[in-house]
Amino acid sequence: MLRRPRRNRKSAALRAMVQEHFLHKSQLILPLFLLDRPGRQAIESMPGVLRMGLEELKAHMQVCMEAGVTNFALFPVVPEGLKDATATYSYVQDNFYLQAISQLKKEFPTCSLMSDVAMDPYSSDGHDGLVQDGEILNDASIEILEKMAIAQAQAGVDIIGPSDMMDGRIGAMRHALETAGHRNISILSYSAKYASGYYGPFRDAVGASGALQGDKKTYQMDPGNSDEALRLVERDLQEGADMVMVKPGIAYLDICHRVKSTFGTPTFAYQVSGEYAMIQAAAQNGWIDGEKVMLESLMAFKRAGCDGVLSYFAPQAARILNG
Repeated sequence: MLRRPRRNRKSAALRAMVQEHFLHKSQLILPLFLLDRPGRQAIESMPGVLRMGLEELKAHMQVCMEAGVTNFALFPVVPEGLKDATATYSYVQDNFYLQAISQLKKEFPTCSLMSDVAMDPYSSDGHDGLVQDGEILNDASIEILEKMAIAQAQAGVDIIGPSDMMDGRIGAMRHALETAGHRNISILSYSAKYASGYYGPFRDAVGASGALQGDKKTYQMDPGNSDEALRLVERDLQEGADMVMVKPGIAYLDICHRVKSTFGTPTFAYQVSGEYAMIQAAAQNGWIDGEKVMLESLMAFKRAGCDGVLSYFAPQAARILNG
């Protein structure tokens, strides 16, 4: 027996030397939920994740930065009284989300801050686009999304994150940003975002589940499709996206692999709220080793070809990677 692969596993030093894929804290992006007022609120369906006011969020980010997590994706929790059918509040100057972006960039100039461009947090209909007689209006929605992107760029965000899945929105946003002089703002497009059942806890977190009428299947992707994901990624890259996203994560690792193999572009996945909640629930019940499964799940994204992962596990993973 000449071939004994176990020879390369006999010590920690040897295993590290021949390891093919590595997870680094710089590859993690932490989603954060911003309240319009001071305080902390637990999210029942996402154990360990909080909605936070700006000052509380700053304190949390400071701890994360010290642990080596430097990339953040910010999501607003918008009160019902500020929502309307046209998401008007999403781009007004006194928007607490835009003001928070400005303050966070002043407080943490070396962090990378990613925004969310979608109407659903601000919409009284709970959808990512304008609703008329039950139909989601694509082109009219893009006009609002452009305004959101410009307002976020002016506030100082580093990366625009369009998660709406309207057709043509990347080209429209890129043109609007260029025209307004924001040539250095990156776009990380949610190019392959599926109409998934994994999003429930997130909608609870931002308060978008109660208003939602119907589903999002007319603009988010069908879970049975994979070739379509490649067409959407190609389109978004041609329209000016700098990076692309696959969402959700674990159930769509084949898509991550195909995207990275086909285009070689910076490719990210979102380990979404439902994925996080399942691991946390199983760990709390003692059914799995939570830390081990967490790291294993994150490594799966790296094996699939992802350059980085949006994950609520980012702080815990960073602490473990720090030793």
